[in-house]
Amino acid sequence: MILVKRKKAESFESFYRRFGRRVQQSGSVLESKKNRFHKPEPSKTKVRASALRRLQTRIKREYLLRTGQLIEEKFPQKR
Repeated sequence: MILVKRKKAESFESFYRRFGRRVQQSGSVLESKKNRFHKPEPSKTKVRASALRRLQTRIKREYLLRTGQLIEEKFPQKR
């Protein structure tokens, strides 16, 4: 946390410039920009559960295709 106090008889503009300089020197702006879109890694149990769910869905879909209960639609590929 940055603490900047206004000096006696200091204009607001010079105080604001000094504050901006202190913020840039501290590196807190760069750090916040780096962490802006950070996503934490999912836990192993979530990854495994997701993989099992995809596997079960694929097996069920293949079964329905083989038995003729599901008609596969052909979609144009995205470019």
